[in-house]
Amino acid sequence: MSLTLSRRGFLSGAAVAAAGIAAPGAGLTQVPPTQCFAPRLLVERRQIEVNRKAASVFGLSGPDGRQGLVLGPDEPFLFDLMNRSGAATIVHWHGQTPPTMQDGVVETGYEGPIENGENHLYDFATRPGTHWMHSHLGLQEQALLAAPLIIRTAEDLALDAQEVTLFLHDFSFKDPEELMASILGVTALRPSGMAMPGLCDNATPLPVRPITAGDVYLNHIDYDAYLANDRTLDDPEMVRTERGGRVRLRVINGASGTAFWIDLGEAKGQVIAADGNPVKPVAGSRFSLAQGQRLDILVDLPPGTSLPVLAQREGDRQRTGIVLASPGAAIARISPLAEDNAAPVDLSLEARLEAVTPLPVKKPDTKRQIALAGTMTPFLWTINDRLWADRKPIRVDRGERVLFEIGNASLMAHAMHLHGHVFQVVALNGQPLAGAVRDTVLVPALGSVMIAFDADNLGRWLFHCHNLWHMAGGMMTELDYKYAA
Repeated sequence: MSLTLSRRGFLSGAAVAAAGIAAPGAGLTQVPPTQCFAPRLLVERRQIEVNRKAASVFGLSGPDGRQGLVLGPDEPFLFDLMNRSGAATIVHWHGQTPPTMQDGVVETGYEGPIENGENHLYDFATRPGTHWMHSHLGLQEQALLAAPLIIRTAEDLALDAQEVTLFLHDFSFKDPEELMASILGVTALRPSGMAMPGLCDNATPLPVRPITAGDVYLNHIDYDAYLANDRTLDDPEMVRTERGGRVRLRVINGASGTAFWIDLGEAKGQVIAADGNPVKPVAGSRFSLAQGQRLDILVDLPPGTSLPVLAQREGDRQRTGIVLASPGAAIARISPLAEDNAAPVDLSLEARLEAVTPLPVKKPDTKRQIALAGTMTPFLWTINDRLWADRKPIRVDRGERVLFEIGNASLMAHAMHLHGHVFQVVALNGQPLAGAVRDTVLVPALGSVMIAFDADNLGRWLFHCHNLWHMAGGMMTELDYKYAA
């Protein structure tokens, strides 16, 4: 077999190599199980109980067998990812900034799917904070291939607070492909598990009932349940706290299509981090949380009391949560339905957040206009008028301070996530602010958000809506560094 390489291809490959990263398609080396001695991170199928019914879902467990990972200060991410799920997969490390060939995505070409029975070794320096990990292949995230990824700091260990992780998800007994078909208004969707964004088949229309609040669309699917650490409010997790103790809640919205309001009831909490990055404390009892976002909340629990920590779906009465209970506290049953529908998630919290460590002061080198748009029929969602299949990469130079001015012309909010970088929120609906440093920001319907980031991580990186259904409908593009030959 012969191999033909053009001069342009040779120069491109040489430039990538000179930049210190592998060319797309190089991927990660498959590691036979007998040759790898790193701790294991296992992808498998597992059984959980939802509404008194058994459900088969994905699992993502660490060496201790528990779902998710907790790493200590300065501990590297060195794990042998073992796929024993029965299907090809890949796992993205949401909130981490690894080298581009270890980001855990197939779309940029650096990695391919990890087949069932294969292992892949991941080794990179970590970013501290409350993060998570999830499949970036097809619609597997909807089938609960997602788990917490907590990186603790020395300051965390010194903080006199009990740590509690609250991982949220939306759940359906239906296969994700069947859910996608219902959104598209078709009778069937090819069950390949590889549904590419913006490339969905059409078939016979079915009636679809969108849930609305005023003129804004909120939710595509009426889920069977909303989960907090894999459980519903019919049988919530009870977390025993220390007498008169302080609790650090690490709240992760791992839902595929649902934004929540985090509700502490009559208790007051303080938000101290957003997407794993410290912010100046913001007091309150009710906080918005879009898909993919995380909040760290400090709350004091008086002796002899219990505190439900609830997550209510926007535009709906449905909710989930856990219960914090100090020794001797009485625990009352909590209804899975709130008294009233929740309002749409908004930017009220975002406007109050201020980074403890903002980006260094620097004049922007380049500004990019990012236009979000979409329609329900046909179900297509675009970035700069293009679907993922027809994307035009956003080009940046290494070392640039980049501004994204993101405008949303659609009637749905979009939780926009940038891979491989963190950014600072610097304007909301045209109003400047020195906001939080994070990796996922909500752009409200008919609203705008400006973010700033430093182009300091070479490679090709995804930028997409973290509503899984919008991403599957095309709302994804890539950030691409210019390579000098």
